[in-house]
Amino acid sequence: MTEQSTADQRNEDIAWLAALAREGSKEDLEAADPDEVRDRLLRLPFFDLLGTLAAEPGRNRALGADLYRRWIDLQPNSPVRHAAWFNMGVELGASHDLHNAAIAYRNALIAKPDMHQAAINLGLMQENVGDKDGALETWRKALQPDDVRVMLYNHQGRLNENLERLDAAEEALRNSLLTSPHQPDVIQHWVHIRQKACQWPVLAVQRVYELDAQRLAVNAGPLTALALFDDIATQHRIAEVWVHRRIPAATHLAPPEGYRHDRIRVGYLSSDLRPHAMAFLVAELFERHDRETFEIYGYCITPDDNSTIRQRLIAGFDHFRVLAHMSDDAAAQRIRDDEIDILIDLNGLTAGARVDILRRKPAPVQATYLGYIGPLPVPELDYLLCDSYVVPPDLAEGYAPKPLYIEGVYQANDTQRPIREGLTRSDVGLPEDCFLFCCFANHYKITESTFRTWLQILLQTENTALWLVDDTEASRRNLLAYAAKNGVAPERLIFTSRAEPADYLARLRLANLYLDTHPYNAGTVASDALRVGLPLLTLQGQSFVARMAGCLLTAVGLPELIAPTPQDYVAIAVDLIRDPARYAELRRRITGDAWMRTLGDVEGFTRRFEAALRSVVKVPGAPE
Repeated sequence: MTEQSTADQRNEDIAWLAALAREGSKEDLEAADPDEVRDRLLRLPFFDLLGTLAAEPGRNRALGADLYRRWIDLQPNSPVRHAAWFNMGVELGASHDLHNAAIAYRNALIAKPDMHQAAINLGLMQENVGDKDGALETWRKALQPDDVRVMLYNHQGRLNENLERLDAAEEALRNSLLTSPHQPDVIQHWVHIRQKACQWPVLAVQRVYELDAQRLAVNAGPLTALALFDDIATQHRIAEVWVHRRIPAATHLAPPEGYRHDRIRVGYLSSDLRPHAMAFLVAELFERHDRETFEIYGYCITPDDNSTIRQRLIAGFDHFRVLAHMSDDAAAQRIRDDEIDILIDLNGLTAGARVDILRRKPAPVQATYLGYIGPLPVPELDYLLCDSYVVPPDLAEGYAPKPLYIEGVYQANDTQRPIREGLTRSDVGLPEDCFLFCCFANHYKITESTFRTWLQILLQTENTALWLVDDTEASRRNLLAYAAKNGVAPERLIFTSRAEPADYLARLRLANLYLDTHPYNAGTVASDALRVGLPLLTLQGQSFVARMAGCLLTAVGLPELIAPTPQDYVAIAVDLIRDPARYAELRRRITGDAWMRTLGDVEGFTRRFEAALRSVVKVPGAPE
């Protein structure tokens, strides 16, 4: 065959394959002349097969897998069989045949044991079908040169963190950073894992030799920063670095001058329309909005769990839109099409947030509320809804976006949450006769300084115990070890599992004093404690997140439980134990209707919240 005829034949084979990939199916291939199919695949070099299929993104992926299988059968001695097996795995995975995709990736590794791409994808297939340990073992065995080793370590860290195997996750990400220290996202996860495990100091410079404390801190991530630093400028800088790295600017959609509507259209955007602390605060706010003045839209980026609270939240909106499966562009356009006047983000930079939607500016006025309690330097956010206690006016310049003050207390509440009656200490396995401190915060909020303060209280008192949530195995073990090292017997720390909402509120009633964390104060939980008549002791700081509990205590008339220093914090707690009459007076002051008259005044709060919104709504032609 001449060179020209060979080229013509190759072009004909590629055209046949392209047409089949573009328009055909696996069944069409099976119905074709088997001799013709065999001859064409025998003539096609692997990279022609790969390139032709890749050029048809809309191809039938099961057809693609079958073509690779047939090619492999016809090429038993090809030096690139491993690549064909790998691509067959990709096609099978795309067609949701995960079991056979895993087999294809294993065959690729048999043909070429150092093919790290196959090891990575095989582990992902195993993870997707529920074989988590198999995935970890695949990645452990596949460690290769540095650039690949980093990726494999990172997958191990991610999966172990999801499985709450925090020690293994911390080790994997530390090894990744030792291999390649300049990975901001890995630093963020590594620091937060240490935080969640109560591995102190969290910023362990000696564990990653090429990273100093400043670089660890600036890449620690926004949520981590709130629990590490009571410094507004530091919180702002860390959030700014994260936003700049992760959330690119986008074209704005809404007219900056606003709209003309008979009612102000307010949209709430959230991934937490489910059993979540934020949801338990805002449900009644949605229900009580003045419908003569406001029209309320819900934009949901939450998977549907069919929970009772979710159904109630949905019922509280006039219009409910599910954006969970939409792209950022499509979701932002949906909000723009609704001509929302004020879009209120309820996530900030917490898990599930879709900040990319906000960056498209689908509403002329955009504010953030409750979800992230700190500086949120996203240029398209206009306001941070707060009050003048948590963000004093003389500190307002440190915040982005600009504070929008709600008169009174910043926090919405819900008066309709059920509380289980009749729960006793013995029902929960608690000691009956001791003075019981409690803290139900996630353990990442427990800093070394906070825990050391709690231990000082225990060491200065008798017949007292500290009741904590059993958050993770690693954090429980580390807290017990730290307590023992500092002279506190392990039986004085009590860990219990989390409870359903009604039981959780009932459990708060069983304690004597709630010990708040610092700098990340209790917010929802602080309000819940005061609701059920449980006094709360807080150490007040400078930042929003370090002033939440003080705001709530001031509202209910217990400012004496706001400690200005750690020493005062210890002294107040010890004095309450030694002065039963003073303690009894504190409890008396927050029984009865104290909470309902203050934090529980949802009607009054809603009107003050709405006044803040009315002050910033944009209308064409109105003066700025």
